[in-house]
Amino acid sequence: MDLEARSLQPNVKAVLLAKLREYKSDLNNLKSEHKRLASTNSNQAARDDLLESGMADAMSVSANQRGRLMMSTERLNESSDRIKESRRTMLETEELGVSILQDLHQQRQSLLHANDTKEQLHGVDDNISKSQKILTNMSRRMSRNKWIISSIIVVLVVAIALILYFKLSK
Repeated sequence: MDLEARSLQPNVKAVLLAKLREYKSDLNNLKSEHKRLASTNSNQAARDDLLESGMADAMSVSANQRGRLMMSTERLNESSDRIKESRRTMLETEELGVSILQDLHQQRQSLLHANDTKEQLHGVDDNISKSQKILTNMSRRMSRNKWIISSIIVVLVVAIALILYFKLSK
């Protein structure tokens, strides 16, 4: 639930995370109360079993019960240690999962940004192609205009030369 709440929109995420924290604290309170009640009941039951056995063979029965109680306590402690280790591993795994989800989110944002940049680059590429065509056309017109001006100059020079020739030959 925590991972799902973190992946939602910020306005919904804050509300859900607050509720989730509240539920977790309630759960922890109930667990501690359950442990307290269970330990009280188990201690009372063990005490009753010891007292009911009576005084006959009290020493042998007591030693036997003490041995069983010690073995049970040892098994209980081992189980508690395994549960604590499992819980620690679970929390580490959850932290790793959250970290991976955050990395994936950042990578997704990077990919989306790269896609937008790619589209912008295509637009720039189109503009460059248009500019190149315009410059090519301008270059052709400039060359054509040079030829036209050169032709006009040649015609004028020939006309001046003809005028001078006819004026001087008369």
